[in-house]
Amino acid sequence: MGTEATVTEQTRSPIAITEQEAAQTLGVSLRTIDRLIALKELQVRRLGRRVLIPRAALESLMHRDHPPQIT
Repeated sequence: MGTEATVTEQTRSPIAITEQEAAQTLGVSLRTIDRLIALKELQVRRLGRRVLIPRAALESLMHRDHPPQIT
């Protein structure tokens, strides 16, 4: 039973990730992530000293720059 819980936790993606994980996910530098946060183009949640970026905020950023094409 302990194994099932571990497998489930590993396959489920977190709802928020760190700045470093966001940079790796997007393939950009940590400085770029910091710049996006400073420009308020990327929403963050602060928990104590930790800065977490909701996955929905990353998806929103990616969709905002590229409007859907009309054919």
